[in-house]
This record gives sequence, structure tokens and C-alpha cells, in this order.
Amino acid sequence: MNVLPMPMTLQIPEQSSGSQIQTAKGFDAVLNNAIDKLNQTQIQADEAMQGFLVGEIQDIHQVTIPLREAKLTMQLAVEVRNKIVEAYQEISRMQL
Repeated sequence: MNVLPMPMTLQIPEQSSGSQIQTAKGFDAVLNNAIDKLNQTQIQADEAMQGFLVGEIQDIHQVTIPLREAKLTMQLAVEVRNKIVEAYQEISRMQL
């Protein structure tokens, strides 16, 4: 059975928001992009909360939506991390 190498360039499909196609050089680049997105959602949630506390934002929905998005993004990141750790442990248990 022949095993062919997997190409190292991943292309992320274009999203409906009009962003350009991003080309990642590997798994580490995809992971870095996801961590940057997580960081941005956390920053946006913090800014929304601070704006609400100082009275700049009057509508509670403008605070709740970024907070919920940040929470869901964090939950996704934790689950992805758990799956990566689980896969690593499974590989480390394999006998060669």
C-alpha cells in the first residue's frame, strides 16, 4: 500500500463577509489564526463591558452579544485543545 504525502498548503474558503482567501502554511498557522480570533473576541467583549459600565452603551444587547460570542469562542478553543491532547495521547500509546 502506497502512502502519499499530504500537501502542506491549506486553503480556507472565502467567507460571505467578503474576506479574501487565506493560505496557511501549516497547522501552526491555522492554529495561530484561531487564537488571534479568540483574542479579538475577548478584547471586543471587554470593550463592550467597559463601555456599558461607564455609560457609553445603553442597550444591554450590545454587551450581551459580544460576551456570548467570546464565551462560545473560548468553549470551542477548549474543546479543540482537548481533542488535540486526546489525539496526542492516543498516538503516544501506539506501539511501533
